[in-house]
Parts: sequence; C-alpha cells; structure tokens
Amino acid sequence: MDMMEYFSNADLVGSSPILALGTFSLIALLVNSLVKNSQKIVFWVCVAGVVVSLWFAFDNFELNHTAFSDMLLVGGYASFYSILFLVITLFALFLSVPYLEKEEYHLGEYYILIILSTIGMMLMGSAGDLITIFLGIEIMSVAFYVLAGYFRTKLSSNESALKYFLLGAFATGFLLYGIALIYGTTGTTNLIRIAAQYPQAFMDPLHLIGWGLVLIGFSFKVAAVPFHMWVPDVYEGAPTSVTAFMSTGGKAAAFSAFILAFSVPMSMHDPKLTMVIAILAAASMLIGNWFGLSQTNLKRMLAYSSIAHAGYMLIGIASGTQLGQQGITFYLVSYGLTNLGAFGVIAMLEKENGKNLSYEDYAGLARTKPALAALLSMFMFSLTGIPPFAGFVGKYYLFASAVQSNLTWLAILGVITSLFSTYYYLRIVVYMYFREGGEELPPLSRISFATVVLSGIGIVVLGIVPSLILDVLKSMF
Repeated sequence: MDMMEYFSNADLVGSSPILALGTFSLIALLVNSLVKNSQKIVFWVCVAGVVVSLWFAFDNFELNHTAFSDMLLVGGYASFYSILFLVITLFALFLSVPYLEKEEYHLGEYYILIILSTIGMMLMGSAGDLITIFLGIEIMSVAFYVLAGYFRTKLSSNESALKYFLLGAFATGFLLYGIALIYGTTGTTNLIRIAAQYPQAFMDPLHLIGWGLVLIGFSFKVAAVPFHMWVPDVYEGAPTSVTAFMSTGGKAAAFSAFILAFSVPMSMHDPKLTMVIAILAAASMLIGNWFGLSQTNLKRMLAYSSIAHAGYMLIGIASGTQLGQQGITFYLVSYGLTNLGAFGVIAMLEKENGKNLSYEDYAGLARTKPALAALLSMFMFSLTGIPPFAGFVGKYYLFASAVQSNLTWLAILGVITSLFSTYYYLRIVVYMYFREGGEELPPLSRISFATVVLSGIGIVVLGIVPSLILDVLKSMF
C-alpha cells in the first residue's frame, strides 16, 4: 500500500520542523559512530539541523490547521513554541562546547541527546492529543535522564540522574493513568473532541480524577510544589550546561503542553481544578522563595528560584484567560533568556569538580571581570522582576490575569514572594560589587561570552519593547 495514503502533503509540511530536526539527528548519529573524534563535526551538524528546523518553523507560522488526524497542531501556537525551543537549543549548544572541553567530557553524543530532547519538546508544544503530549514528554525526559548523568565518573551526576529517572518514571505513571481515565469517560484522547464534551464529561467523577492525575504528571515536569523534590539535587548534580537547558527548554515545553491540556475550552472552566492549580501556584511561590533564602550554592539557589517561577506561571493557568496564556508565553521567553544567561555565566566561572559555585567565590568579581558581573546582575534583576528588564513585564501580565479572574489574593501573594526573592537574587550582586575577593579565574570562552551577551540584550530589548512578542501572542491566542 502506498505510504502517501496515510500521510497527506499537508501533514508532512505541518510536521516539517520536527522531521527536519529528526533527520539531522540521525545524520549526526551516523557521523558520530563512523568518524573518529567527530565531536566538532557532530556539533555543526546539530547546529545546522536547528537552523533548518527554525526556517521551517518560521515558514509554517501563518498556517492554521492540524496534521495527522488532529494529533499535531500546525502554525501559530505550535510554530511559536517550536521557535522558542530551537532558539534555547541553539544557545545551549554554544554554551556547551567550551564547558565540556574544560571538563574534559567533550563527546559527540551529548549534542545528539540535546537535539533528541528538543524533538520531544516540539512534539509537546504542537500536541493536539494527549497521546502526542505523552510521546513528547517521554522523548524529552529519556534524553534528560542521560544528560543529567553525563559526567559518568562523578558521583553527584550519577545521583542526580538516578533521582530524576526514578521520580520521572513515577510521575509518568500518574500521567498515563489520568489519560486512560479521560479516554474511558470520553472515548477520545483528542483535546478538541474532549473540549466538545464539556460540561457533561465533568459530571463523571472518574473524568475529574483523570484530569487530577494528568495535573500531577504535569506538576512534576514543571517542578511545582509538592512535586519539586528532584529539582535542587538534579540541577546541582547535572553538568551546568545541561542544567541551563533543562531549566529553560524543559520548563517551556512542559508549560506549552500544560496550556494546551488545561486551556480555556476544557478543564479550566471547572472551579475545583482552578482552585487546585491556584493552591499549587501559591505553594510553589512560597516554598521556592523560602528555601531559596538559605542556599549557599548558586545552582541550588537557581533550582529553588525555578520552583518559585513555576508558581508564577501557574497563576496564568489558574486564571484560565487569554491574558494568562499570553503572560505565561511571554514569561517563558524572558525566563528562558535570563536563565540561559545566568547559567552561562556560572558555567564560564565554574572550576573542575564543581568548584567556584558559592556566593563567596563571586566576591570581587566586578573588579576582576566587570562585564560578567554586570551581565549576571542584569539577569538577577530580571529574575527579581525589576524594570526595565523582561522579567518585570512577564510578572505584570501574570498578576494582571489573576486580578482579572478574581484571584487577587494570588497576585498579592506573588508580589510578596517576589519581595522575598529580592534577598537571594541581590545577595550575589552585593558579593560581586561590595566584597573583597580576587581568586584566579579560568580564562573565558569567546563563544560562551557572546551567547551570554545576546541573552542580556534580549532581556533588555523585551523589557523596553515588550510589544515585539506581545503583538505576536495577541494574534495567536
């Protein structure tokens, strides 16, 4: 039977960004297995794959249909998130080369795993079906489990991979059982067809339990309290370049699927689920910021900060409005650039065996490396939500969506917990500018520095001219 009877041209065009990246990942795999010392070649093959995939994603932006019998969304939302994941991947690839060379772990398979996890992210961001979301999560997660334990000879890296794998497998069970219950009560896993059965399906308690279990699965992926236990250990033990990628691309992918599954036409009309998500958001903001105050290791501090930021973004889901969805998407762009930049600076200054990662190690950095100190300060200001940086605009939109949905208490809690976070974000600025220090620092890589500078320019431009992204988002939602 002819293959084209199964796939139409529209299906192939719609999935072209994913197919292009998949093709390049296979080429990279062949090169890596057939050519000795092929790290540099594999790196450039992966970069070429990301660039080609980006071109297809931009090309598809104006389209507005579904592919493969409504399993994949095409254009608009899907293209926007694909572009976001691919840009994050490109930044992560360029940050990784000097870091891996410094750590003497420069192997070609690292880049292939990064590309494979990106394919999973793109599936999640363009999913029109719960099965597609599950496939995307698994492709991304399996690559992440391996990447977290990439430094095979280091105990902390092995520990982080094992914890992530065990808890991740456990969360997958919740997600799958939830999907099974939703399928059992509606007869479909397609998000559009499930939406068409609202509100009758919600009269069935099994349907509600199904969405509750799916919520647990997603909460683990976005690191919301109380499903956050893995984050500090995994972020600390994984290679810093991997942590940068996981905390930005992984979180963005999880939220892109979260918005699709819990968006306005479906469960967010249900007041019980809205309240559960609001409580998850409140707990994540409180606990993430509270534990962030006592951290001395910068990677652990950014891990607790990541839990708190998941709380801020959950406000947008709880609001169930278009403003909330626009707010989350803008926040993910600004958070992605900010965290990539912050982890990029840490990766440049980190020494062998995870040294140079405490606040004290950054004392006096403004005198020895003034440009890096200024960039890291900018990233901390953006994470705190201080204008004119992009983080401020993102928080404003999320808090405004909470007020619009009569969840004013959540917005007030968000503002109060943001004040908590000021202490641990600005503490590093105080160390860099007002403490004496002068320890010998490793030589800086130009490619990493350029990537970090680009991230810095991005958060300033989006903070001053947020309409660059917001106008696109208004046309999407």
